[in-house]
Amino acid sequence: MGAVEMRSLLDERESRFPLDLAVRIPKIRELYRTATARQWDPLTAIAWDDLHPENYTAEQLQAARLYWSRRAWGEYGAISESPALQIRFCQQRHEPDLRFFFAIRTQEEARHAEACYLLAEKLGGYIHEPMKTEFQGSVATHGVRRMALDLDMPLEATIGSLVCAAEEIAFDVFGHLIRVTRNPVARRVLQLIMRDEVRHCAFGWAYMEKRVTELTPKQLKDVEDAVVVMIEKIEMNGYHSAWLGPDTPATRNETAADRLTYEAGLGATVEEAEKPVFVKSVKRIRKRMQAWGFTLKQFSHPKIEGAF
Repeated sequence: MGAVEMRSLLDERESRFPLDLAVRIPKIRELYRTATARQWDPLTAIAWDDLHPENYTAEQLQAARLYWSRRAWGEYGAISESPALQIRFCQQRHEPDLRFFFAIRTQEEARHAEACYLLAEKLGGYIHEPMKTEFQGSVATHGVRRMALDLDMPLEATIGSLVCAAEEIAFDVFGHLIRVTRNPVARRVLQLIMRDEVRHCAFGWAYMEKRVTELTPKQLKDVEDAVVVMIEKIEMNGYHSAWLGPDTPATRNETAADRLTYEAGLGATVEEAEKPVFVKSVKRIRKRMQAWGFTLKQFSHPKIEGAF
């Protein structure tokens, strides 16, 4: 029996009018207004002359190039996922606040990708793609674009898994990275990205706060399942943190580069430093999602002692 074909939103007839632009979720509209007021330019908001690449070895610079190129690849994925969600918001005529905010979110993700690209360039040159093709599966995509266009997948499942799980974990890791990064330029890039990510996470929780009480038991189970998949199959497969990925030559190459970058203070971290941050983040997400009506399962990973 063949696989069931996805019912795609792109196959639906567009229905745009009457156009509603009123405030429906005040918290999200305020996030949009804050975002418009706090935009920044990667070329001018960062004192690039303070990088001083001459202070680092060729090996450290090569590792940092790879690290910041990989960050750019991840940010680029967010650029492509935002329009897919925007189509969902518009096509199904969700609250206009969502459409307003995600228009700015796309710009913010573009800035993040540009800042990471510029830093990689100044460290010796941006790397255009993973050198080990077997690692592409971990860094290429987390499937959100497909989820956003799947009519059988509740929008809340996409927002809950993408924002309240994956972006929340990324936010906690950014805080850790800022604490361990010594180079002022690398730290500034992380700080500027994290400033935007605060709003991205707040958007997800604000939307789910409004919607969760209106979901059916089936829809709520879809949300729970999507969050589990995002943590277990995406995050714990090395999407954001290479050390969580399968033990392959490609993963070992990435983690070795991360260690060199971390030791140079140029922006990465290492397994032993990030592990408690990741575990604490998952536990915090589980506790916060209990208000939605479910308790996330315990997770396990070969590199993490015990269930968490």
